[in-house]
Amino acid sequence: MAQSRWSMQELIRQRRRAGFVGRNDERAVFRSNFDFPPEDERHRFRFHVHGNAGVGKTFLVREWEQIAREKGALTAYVDESVSSVPEAMAAVSRQFAGQGHRFKGLDRLLSAHRERRHEADAAAVATLDDEPEGPSAGSMVAARAGLAGLGMVPGVGAFAGAVDAAQLARGADRLRAGLSARFRDQDEVLLVLSPERVLTPVLLSELSDAASAAPWTVLFFDTYERTGPFLDGWLHEMMTTDRYGALPPNLVVVTAGQHSSDAHLWGGFADFVTDVLLGPFTEGETRSLLAGKGVVAEPVIEEVLRLTEGLPVLVSTLAEQRPTDPDDIGDPSATAVERFLKWEQDPVRRSVALACALPRSLNMDVFRAAADCPDGEADALFGWLRGRPFVDDRGDRLLYHDLVREPMLRLQRHRSPRGWAERHERLAGVFGRWREEAAREAARDPRYFPEWAYETWRELRLEETYHLLCSRPLVALCGALRDLVVACREDQAIGRRWARMLEDAGNAADVQVLSDWGRRLREALADDAAGVTHAMDLLLARPGLDTSGRSLAHALRGRELRKAGEHERALVEFDRAIELDPRLVGAYSGRGVTHRLLGDYSAGLADLDRADELAPDTYWVLAARGEINRLAGRLQEAVADFDRAVALNPMHAQSLACRAACRHALGQYGEALADFDRALSLDEDYLWALVRRARLHRVMERWDAAFADLDRAVRLAPDSAWVASERGDAYRIAGRFEETVTELSRAISLSPDHASAWAGRGAAQHELGRHEEALADLDRAIELNPGYLWALERRAQLDRREAE
Repeated sequence: MAQSRWSMQELIRQRRRAGFVGRNDERAVFRSNFDFPPEDERHRFRFHVHGNAGVGKTFLVREWEQIAREKGALTAYVDESVSSVPEAMAAVSRQFAGQGHRFKGLDRLLSAHRERRHEADAAAVATLDDEPEGPSAGSMVAARAGLAGLGMVPGVGAFAGAVDAAQLARGADRLRAGLSARFRDQDEVLLVLSPERVLTPVLLSELSDAASAAPWTVLFFDTYERTGPFLDGWLHEMMTTDRYGALPPNLVVVTAGQHSSDAHLWGGFADFVTDVLLGPFTEGETRSLLAGKGVVAEPVIEEVLRLTEGLPVLVSTLAEQRPTDPDDIGDPSATAVERFLKWEQDPVRRSVALACALPRSLNMDVFRAAADCPDGEADALFGWLRGRPFVDDRGDRLLYHDLVREPMLRLQRHRSPRGWAERHERLAGVFGRWREEAAREAARDPRYFPEWAYETWRELRLEETYHLLCSRPLVALCGALRDLVVACREDQAIGRRWARMLEDAGNAADVQVLSDWGRRLREALADDAAGVTHAMDLLLARPGLDTSGRSLAHALRGRELRKAGEHERALVEFDRAIELDPRLVGAYSGRGVTHRLLGDYSAGLADLDRADELAPDTYWVLAARGEINRLAGRLQEAVADFDRAVALNPMHAQSLACRAACRHALGQYGEALADFDRALSLDEDYLWALVRRARLHRVMERWDAAFADLDRAVRLAPDSAWVASERGDAYRIAGRFEETVTELSRAISLSPDHASAWAGRGAAQHELGRHEEALADLDRAIELNPGYLWALERRAQLDRREAE
C-alpha cells in the first residue's frame, strides 16, 4: 500500500525520535514480529509492556507505533482519556479515519449509543392491548427520555408505554421489553444494556475491511493501569473467543501499564502473548543516550547515573541540556526539581515549566492561563515546552510525565502554600469563566439543558473542580461529591472521570481524604453492571455529601433500583430523597414513573404535577405528564400538556408523536397525521411513530400508505416480533388471511410468548376454516395471558360456531 504523505506533526515526531537510544532488544522483538506471518507459531498477537512509572513505557509504545507504521501498518493509540469500551472504540475509529479508513457503521452505532443511553429510564413497558380492533393493536408503546434523562433533577424524561402491573416482567426482562418497543430492533436494546455486544462485531468487521488494505493493523492501549479495569475483559473475550466474530489475522494488540497481565485471564495464552517487563536503562543505554547528546565527560556521566538511577525520562531531561560539568546538574542537596531546572538559565522558562505543571493537561488556551506570560511570547514558550522530554504530546493535549510533574507540584506546594492555593484558585476561575461561556452556548440548544448534557461544559466543570479541590480541598469536597452524583446520573463513564479527578486532586494536594474517595469510587464504578448503585451505596454510607447531595444520591439509587425492577425499594429511596429536599424535581419525577410502572396513575400524576409546579415550562416534565395522562385515558389533558411541550421545544419528536396518538384516539385524524409526519421528519427511524402512523392510515382506509409504513418498519426492525405482529394484524383486518398467518408465524418464531400474535393467528386460521389450528392458537394465547379478553371472546365465538 502506498504511503500517504506525512503530516507536519508526524514529521516533527519523526525528527524527535531520530535520537531514540536504548531499548534495542524491545524494539527488535517487536520489529521481528512483522517478519513472521500470522500462521507462523513464532508470531505474537499481543504484546504487554509493564513496569514502574518513569521507565519509558509510553515512549517505547510510541516508538513501536512508528515501527509499525514503517511496516505499512494502520495504527490507533488509546490512552487514559477514555473511560469505557465505547469510548475506546470511538478513539480507534477517529484515528483510522485519519488514515483513510472510515468506520461508518461503527460511527453510526456509536452515535446511536450516545443517544440511546439517555433513553433507558423512559423505555416503555411491554403489555397486551385491549383495543377492540384486535390483538397487537398497541402492544408496545415507547418514547425517548428527556435530555436531563433518567428521571433526575432538574427535569424528567418523556415516558411512554402501556402498563399492566400484573403482566410486568421482572428486572432486566422488563427493561429489555420496554426498550424493544422504542428502538429499531434487539441490537438497539443491547446498545443500552450491553453496548459492547452490538458495537464489537461491527468494530471487528470494520477492522477486517481496513486490514485487507494493509499488511498489518496494530492497536495500542497505553496507561493500562487505568483503562485495563474496563478494557481487559473485553479485549480478552474479543481475542480468545468467537463471541463477537472473527478478528483479522494481521492484527496485533499492544497494551502497556504498570502491572503485569492478569494471570486469571491471560495465563493460558502465553503462546501468543509477549510479556515485556521494562526496567530502568542499563548503564550502557544511559551512556549511549548521553553520548548521542554530546555528553561525554565521565564525571558528568557518573553524576547523571547517580541522580537518575537510569529512569529514561530523567536521563533524557538532563541529557537534553548537554551538561559539561557536574556542577551544571545541580547541588546534590537540592530537590530533584531544582536539579532538573537548574540547566534552564532563562527564569521565564523555568517559571513556565513549574506553572504549567499545575493543570492536568495543556492545550494552548490552558497554557496561556497557567503560564500567564505576555501574548507575544506565548507561542514560542509553548513550542519550547512541548519539546521537553518530560512532556508527552498526545496531539490534542500535552501531558507532563508523572515522575517529573509530581515533584514539581510538591515543590510549589511546600515552597508557598498560599501561592499554591492562589494559583489553583485563579485557574479554577479561568475554567469557570469558560464553563459559563459554554453554558450560554448550551442555552441556545434545547438538547443541552441542563448543561450536563453538553460535553464541553462537563469537561470544563471537571477541571474547574479539580483546581478548586487543589486550592481548598475540604471546602470544595462536598460540591465535588455532589457533582459526581450528577455525573453518574448522566453516564457511568462520566462518573469514572470524576472519580479519577478526585484521586488526582488528592495526590496533587497531598490530601488523603480526597485520594481515598477517588480510589473507592473508581473501584465501585469499575463494575459495569451495578457500578452506579455501588457508588451511591458508598456515598450514602460515609460522611461527605451535604443534604442536597444525599438527596440526589437517594434519587439516583432509586432510579437504579427501578431499572432493576425493584419498584418498592425504589419508592423508599425517592421518598427519602424528597424528605431531604422537598424541592428536588428529579425525585418527584422518578417517583411518578415508579408509581406508573406499578399501575398507580393517580399517584404518578400527583408527583408529575408537583414536578411541573417546581419546574414550570420544562418541556420534558410536560411531555412526561402528557404521556401518563394519555395512558390514564385523560386525552384532552394529555393534548394540552403536549401542546405546551411542543411550544417549548418544537424539535421534540416524542411529544409530537404522543400528541398524534391522542388526536387519533379523539378522532382528529388530520391533525394526528400532521403530527406523525412532523415527528418522523425529525426522527425518520422513530419506529413507534411509524407503526402508529400505519395504524392511523389503516383507520383512514389508506391501505397502501399503511402497508408502506409497515413494510418500512420491517426493514428497520426485521427481528422485531412487535412489528411483525402489527403487520400481521393489519393483514388480518384487511382480510388477507394467508399473509396474516405467515407474518404472525414469523412474530411467534421471534417471540414464542407473544400472546397477541398467537391470538391473531388463531383468528386468521378460523377465517381460513382451519378450526383445530385456530382453537390451538387461541388456547395458547389464553394460556400465556389468562385475562386476555379479546382472545377469550374469539374462542367463545369459535366454540359457539362449532356447536351450531
